[in-house]
Amino acid sequence: MQDRRMEPRLLCADLVDVRWKDAGGRTRRIVANLEDISLSGACLQVDLPIPLETNLRIGHRKGELQGRIRYCVYREIGYFLGVQFEASSRWSQRLFKPLHLLDPRKLARRPKAGGDPQAEAVC
Repeated sequence: MQDRRMEPRLLCADLVDVRWKDAGGRTRRIVANLEDISLSGACLQVDLPIPLETNLRIGHRKGELQGRIRYCVYREIGYFLGVQFEASSRWSQRLFKPLHLLDPRKLARRPKAGGDPQAEAVC
């Protein structure tokens, strides 16, 4: 699967509330694990598949993000959903910072073993 996001993805781990309407018009709700996030999208891990192009709301501690499912794939431990946020619902760390958040680009800048011990202690 090709990554089409233009901005960097931040790896994360947090539980979020996901709501959508099924084909019968009923509101469905599940708890999902937020796997990564960027300004325009996120990856969620869930226990059941959700159809492509489904509109959904991702609830978090300070509000919600709205988006549409662009992919849904099964990988050993569950279904992974690629969500593209609506233009009016872009993510900002100022509004919602997941409990665990890591910018993988910072790992490439860490000093090698034997370097500055204080620099290595930064997480």
